[in-house]
Amino acid sequence: MAIQTGKRGRPRAITSDMLAEAACELFLEQGYEATNVAEIAQRAGIARSSFFNYAPGKAELLWGSLDERIASADDALPARDCVRALVADFAPDALALAIANAEAMQIEDHLEREGALRMKRIADLVARALRREGLDPLAARVRGGAYGAAVLAAISSWAASGAGSAPLAAHLERALAVLEEPTR
Repeated sequence: MAIQTGKRGRPRAITSDMLAEAACELFLEQGYEATNVAEIAQRAGIARSSFFNYAPGKAELLWGSLDERIASADDALPARDCVRALVADFAPDALALAIANAEAMQIEDHLEREGALRMKRIADLVARALRREGLDPLAARVRGGAYGAAVLAAISSWAASGAGSAPLAAHLERALAVLEEPTR
């Protein structure tokens, strides 16, 4: 009679958040560049091939929540409401952890590069809303870029101050207020 050493029944359910948590643990232990997808999958208890059911690569794990919000954003809203909706009820996640621990994770370059991509996506989203509001294309793109920068700056400020200490929306309102300040 063979002895079964494995667990019986259904395997535990895995989520993108669980994969991101496993990735963050490894990034803290060995750095972002030294961590590969196979190690993340192993830490999370799934096969490497299953990893790609959750994310195209390790970079997207950290940005998943924001990416989902950008992809599903309603650009029919006024520009300010559009960016407010992006951060509404945003809970501390792997991205906030990575930003707060960027040096320890050796992830600064990744955050800068991937942050610029998200900033562009937000800028495009807001520029479309501004065009509908009647702004000319150049003004809409410039203002859209400012809104994109405000969202990313708010996320960085939120993460650095301890993401659970205040809602991301409060940081966004501070960043948006800067857009209204007269230049000196």
